[in-house]
Amino acid sequence: MNKLTNDQIRQNVRGRYQQIAVHRAKSSSPTTSCCSAAPENSADSYEAPGDLNEISERLGYSEEELSSVPMGANLGLGCGNPGAIAGLQAGETVLDLGSGGGFDCFLASRQVGPDGRVIGVDMTPEMISRARDNAIKGQYTNTEFRLGEIEHLPVADNTVNVIISNCVINLSPDKQQVFNEAFRVLQPGGRLAISDIVTTAELPPEIKNDLNEMYSCCISGASSIGDLQAMLTESGFSDISIEPKDESRAFIKDWVPGTNIDNYIVSAVIKAKKLL
Repeated sequence: MNKLTNDQIRQNVRGRYQQIAVHRAKSSSPTTSCCSAAPENSADSYEAPGDLNEISERLGYSEEELSSVPMGANLGLGCGNPGAIAGLQAGETVLDLGSGGGFDCFLASRQVGPDGRVIGVDMTPEMISRARDNAIKGQYTNTEFRLGEIEHLPVADNTVNVIISNCVINLSPDKQQVFNEAFRVLQPGGRLAISDIVTTAELPPEIKNDLNEMYSCCISGASSIGDLQAMLTESGFSDISIEPKDESRAFIKDWVPGTNIDNYIVSAVIKAKKLL
């Protein structure tokens, strides 16, 4: 089998999330438990139905957070709650890498207030359209959504205080470029605060070499903690912290039932700074 190019991998990922955007515009039941936590009482199945708010509660979101955003913003995707670890302050400019339906952007919007600004970037047109519609419904005047790839951010140099992201960077076939771009757009003194997947053991070949389904499911594209530290350092970041969350195995095990994938990957809190 020929190896997929980086652009082919992106196209596969884009196609998957286009389907999610379209399906979840019509239904509150997830099409798959990949890149999200299946409800605790659901069957072990890709097509197990479940309430998206229940899924997000398992990822670390509060009922108050879930009830504060427009209906349709929460797609039940992710592996954590980046807003809870970012320490956002009033007046800051926040950039969300892979903003989906706008969920984390809208939560950030409340935290930075009217003097702050939130920018969401996503490479899927259907996600951008959905997020923009949600912004109008919720009357978010300090939030905007831009179509683009996280490897080539449509954001000016040195303009962002905080970068957040939720289980998206693992989906990039060029993670070094993602971190290079993150460093470029951050102001001196800015910070990175993301939730993402890391490997804790070598992935089995049949999973690691699957650049279609397993890649789009936030699995085979995951990097080790050591590799992430090296990439962040190469980009220029300092004060790097990568904290694995063993409790995330409880929902990761449902992503691909029967594979014991939770023996190989966990969610992690990843932080770093661009020094003054």
